[in-house]
This record gives sequence, structure tokens and C-alpha cells, in this order.
Amino acid sequence: MGEVLTRADSSLGEGKRYAKIETGFAWLRLIGAALVVIEHSFPLVRPAEIGMFPERWNLSPGYFALMAFFAMSGYQIADSWHRDASWWRYLLKRALRIWPPLLVVVMISAFVIGPLVTVLSPAEYWRSHETWGYVVNNAGLYTLQHTLPGVFATNPFPWSVNGSIWTLPMETTGYLIVLAAGLAGALGKGRLALFPVLAVFVVLDGFGQARVGYNGVFGGLLSLPLAPLVTYMVPFVLGMIFFAYRDRIQFRPLVAYGLCALYLIANFTPPVEPAARFVLPLAAGYGAVTWAHHWPRRLAGHDEWVYGSYGMYIWGMPVQQLYVLAGVRDPWLLMAVSVPTAYLAGLLSWRLVEKPTQQLRHYLRPPAGPSQEQPRPQVVKPRAEHRQPDRRHVLGVPPEHPADQERLPHPRRHVNQRRRYSGDLRDDVHGRVTPAWIDPSEVPRRVE
Repeated sequence: MGEVLTRADSSLGEGKRYAKIETGFAWLRLIGAALVVIEHSFPLVRPAEIGMFPERWNLSPGYFALMAFFAMSGYQIADSWHRDASWWRYLLKRALRIWPPLLVVVMISAFVIGPLVTVLSPAEYWRSHETWGYVVNNAGLYTLQHTLPGVFATNPFPWSVNGSIWTLPMETTGYLIVLAAGLAGALGKGRLALFPVLAVFVVLDGFGQARVGYNGVFGGLLSLPLAPLVTYMVPFVLGMIFFAYRDRIQFRPLVAYGLCALYLIANFTPPVEPAARFVLPLAAGYGAVTWAHHWPRRLAGHDEWVYGSYGMYIWGMPVQQLYVLAGVRDPWLLMAVSVPTAYLAGLLSWRLVEKPTQQLRHYLRPPAGPSQEQPRPQVVKPRAEHRQPDRRHVLGVPPEHPADQERLPHPRRHVNQRRRYSGDLRDDVHGRVTPAWIDPSEVPRRVE
């Protein structure tokens, strides 16, 4: 290509071959959310399995998607700070993005789904502190609670009503890292400081050893497993670096595919297999940002139908657990029915919850400074007696002079594309392929 980016919201050849980068991110997040729902279909009916591939392969499309999710978040949240470096507006925007859909899904789970499917009596269910704690603790993010009294107790996987939300505290931690980096100037002239931060997370990840189906050796803080947190902050900080150096990095699809191939080779080559964990976040992160920049223009114009990835992610597991409760025991059948249902749930979440709350950002716009206010150019009309009749509009040729334009019965309209809502699409989340919200030792393993 040869071109480099100067803005996060522009794309290579935008208006020619590629769609806006926001469109690319939206599609990639939706695809990633679908991959998470697909892979959850296996452990929910066969708890001894961690996904569609055998555990010994250490390979999971959903895990790859999760790495890409965090890299995209690092890129887009850094962009959000770049566009408005106000700490309190930044925090309010993050809260408006992550909390309303989460609160809706946990309240419906506790107050609608729970009473209908619990094995307890209504009196026992409503008297339980666990019922009310499910909403309060999950609203706290770092105090997640995964069970409701008697809910899905007869399912093959009774340990969680909605295990997918386990990544949200990690996402929130990434938000705080961006805030700290922004306040320290590391997203501007001090961007070199991001590399020591990345190095720290890479070294800690090497010691933590979190991977598909294993939470590592660091233990946890409240409901937050520390080794997976370190693992997912590596692609998150990489995304921040990709944004900070967007004026120098060339995002080439061939390089992205090459990194993915390198990861697969390392993962299945025993002598270098330990290095695969370090190649994975680079392959997923660089690949996601590159593919977003090169998203086909023919897929643009359907953003309203692909913005529901966050809702699809957080509604996916409750939907799947309901299907399992209804008797679905084949993972492929569960996949076939739950993916479209979760997509519809995500679309409703976007239309009814996320989009209305995102519109509240109108009140969080930064104040316009004097330098932002440009005086309107004054148009001096020539005297009427010296003007010749302009008949270009009869031939369909628009006049170039503003005064000529005013003479037309239907002057050209200039559409302000910035008034169209594009959202802060980071913020969608995040998938997880394995049931890491519980102690893996509690889950029986298949003997092969």
C-alpha cells in the first residue's frame, strides 16, 4: 500500500476500496462474538471439553478472537482519549458503554429468567441473598457472581448463569491503563513509555502461564484472575501502541496473514511451542487492526445491523443455557440455534439499550474553543445586470458559484456525515472460549 494513517477514524483508500475503520471494527467484533458463542456450545453440554478442538492442541478460534477484541479495544479507547483528553468525560463515556447493557442482562437473568427456571420454590428464591447479590455484585464488575440459587442446576454446566461477563473486569482494567497513560502523556509525545509497559506485561505473562482452559499461577483478586488479566493486557497495550504510532505503522494484510501462519507453526512445533504464546497477541492484534483498515467497502452501509456484538456476547450464554435446559444436548445443534438467537438478542440490546444510552454522550461533548470556531466566508454576489443566465442546471451540471447555487430550485445539499452515530465501538466486548470463571480442577476432563 505505502499509505500511513493520520487519524484513527479514517481508513486506507476510504471512499474508494475500503470502508471506514469503525465499520471494520464493528464487523470483526460481531464475528468474534459469534465465535465465542460457537465455542461455548461445547463445554455447556460436555463440560469435559473446552472447545471445538482437543485441549492438547492449545488452539481456539474464540481465544484468538478474545486477543483481537482486546487489541481493538486498546486502539479505539486510546483514540477516544486522543479526541477528548478529559478524565471525567472519559470515565463517564466508559460507564455509559459498559454498564447499561450489563445491568439489563443481569437484572433480567435474576428477576425474570431465574424465577422461571429455578428448582427452588418462589419463596426460597426471593429470600435468598444470592438472588439480590447477583445484581449488586455483577454491577461492581470486580465482584462478579456467576450463580443464581437453583438456576440451571440440572444443566450439564451448572457453575455459571453467564460466564461470559468474566472478561469485563479486564476490559475495565484496560480503560484505567489508558486513563493513566493519557494523564502521563504516554499517548502523545511520550508514547515511547508504552513499550516498557508492554514489556512488563509480556514478562509477567511468561511467568503467569495462563492459556486456553488454564487460569495460570497468579491466583486472583476478588473475582479477577490475575494471570489471564496479564495475558489479555498484552494485546490491549499493543493496540494502544498501534494507535500511538499509526502515523508510522503500515498495516499490511500480507504481514497479518504471515503472523497468523507463524503462530500456527510455532503452536504445532514442539521445540518452539512455548514461543507461540508471545506470537499470538501480536498476530491477533496486528491482524484485527489491519483487517479493520482494509474492510471491503461493499460491506459498508449496514452498521446498524452489526453494532450488536456486545449484546450478543453478554446474552450468548444465558440463551445457550436456556436451550440446554430445554433439552438440547448436541453441541452442533446448540450452535445452530443459539448463534442466531444471540444475534437477535444483541441487536435488541443495541437498539433498545445501548443506542439510547450512547446518545447521552451528546451532553459530554467537549466545549468548543475559540480556535474551533471558524468564521463563515462571506459571499459577494455580483451585480444582477452583469450576470448571464445560467442554464447548466437544465443539463444536470451543478453550478460552482454559491450564488449560482442559490438560484436553483433544488440546490445541492451537503450531508454532514458526522451527525450519523458511529459509536465508540471498542467497547464492544469480548469473548472467551473456555469456562475460566471457575476453577478448572472442578470440571471433569475427558480421557483420550
